[in-house]
Amino acid sequence: MQSLLNYIKSRLTLTEDDIALLEKCAIPVNVPAQTKLLEAGKTERHLYFLSEGIVKGYQNIDGKLVIQHLVPENDFFTSLDSFMSETPSLDYYETVTDCKLIKIAKPDFDLLQENSTNWSDLVKAVTNEHLACKLERVKDFQVLTAKERYLKFVDQHPYLALNVSVDNIASFLGMEPQSLSRIRKQVAF
Repeated sequence: MQSLLNYIKSRLTLTEDDIALLEKCAIPVNVPAQTKLLEAGKTERHLYFLSEGIVKGYQNIDGKLVIQHLVPENDFFTSLDSFMSETPSLDYYETVTDCKLIKIAKPDFDLLQENSTNWSDLVKAVTNEHLACKLERVKDFQVLTAKERYLKFVDQHPYLALNVSVDNIASFLGMEPQSLSRIRKQVAF
């Protein structure tokens, strides 16, 4: 719970009432590696904060798994469209490693929204951060070579680069695993 509080406090000031309400709504859970948290076709019922570990988000497109999210520690994740609109998701979310998560159910999320202006501010800030990352990722696909995308990924996420499979990293970066293997052989760290 402390990692979530630290994350929030780095972005805004919390009152004692905010903290008490959050502690009431947030449920810490330990989840083993390779556990599906969400499957396509099911409705996302939780917002998650990843305290420890790695989670991947992906879609199955014509039988091919396309990794769209590699979630590092100390970040929020959910299938946002499904969570907000309470409709079936197109996404899968799965733990890559053993994970410590804090989950907030949709009714508790709504309670936080209704009873804390700080929570609304946090949701806006996190949403804007994630949107900026998505826009940057799209731009990277347009202007960077595969090698440049990999080097940027390693620079920004060294822990993920060391602890996620080549297949998953390659999919996330929009290349075939063989191409990524060749790039990794060329790069000396």
